[in-house]
Amino acid sequence: MGNREKLAIDLRRLGVAAGDVLLVHTSMKGLNTLGLRAEEVIECLLEALGEGGTLLVPALSYRDVTPENPVFDVRETPSCIGALPECFRKQYAQYRSLHPTHSVCARGKLAYALTAWHQQDQTPVGEHSPFRQLPLLGGKILMLGCGLKPNTFMHGVEEAARASYPLAKEQVTYRLTNKEGETFEKAYYPHSFGKLKQRYDRLLYLLSFPDLAKGDVLNGDAWLLDAEAVMKTAAAKIREEEYYFVD
Repeated sequence: MGNREKLAIDLRRLGVAAGDVLLVHTSMKGLNTLGLRAEEVIECLLEALGEGGTLLVPALSYRDVTPENPVFDVRETPSCIGALPECFRKQYAQYRSLHPTHSVCARGKLAYALTAWHQQDQTPVGEHSPFRQLPLLGGKILMLGCGLKPNTFMHGVEEAARASYPLAKEQVTYRLTNKEGETFEKAYYPHSFGKLKQRYDRLLYLLSFPDLAKGDVLNGDAWLLDAEAVMKTAAAKIREEEYYFVD
């Protein structure tokens, strides 16, 4: 059995279904499969979702777009979080949300609707971001070979719960260029976690099947989470114990 055939079977077994709105975090290395290409994984995900589905891949750029270099071009600024997100951005995405550090690329039925309004926010994962729209649409989060820690959706939970720790106290003004080539300035509150260590893997203690499912995908581990359940449960936990998800 080839990589694509096994990947398709593993994704279905985990719970990825046709018509899903799926946000994906990946580690190609974590899938432990010699010769596996990002294109294979992306195309298999798109096939699993079908024509009625939507694939979302974060295209975070916080390493290059900084307060010292506050310049972002939605057409050209690369993602800094691995091979698959950059491959998706360059070869497959139909739309990319406009945010200097926390943009999201999308392809599929709801790609435009999910990405169009992110530019209205003043924070990384505000209420108009694709991340925050996910629970409203019955969306899912797939952590593919990367464990549960690098879950950007959880920043949206922190913002929704009004946690005091994730955002800087002062705004940074960024220079943004949109897909039409128009350039303008906008001020944002960037992330500023300081010495806090993110511990989003603690979702393991709060959620169970079917809201959180674990399975083998190729030669790595994968997790599939229900976005609405994550938002409700994790936000309630932060309101009860603010620093639960950080050390």
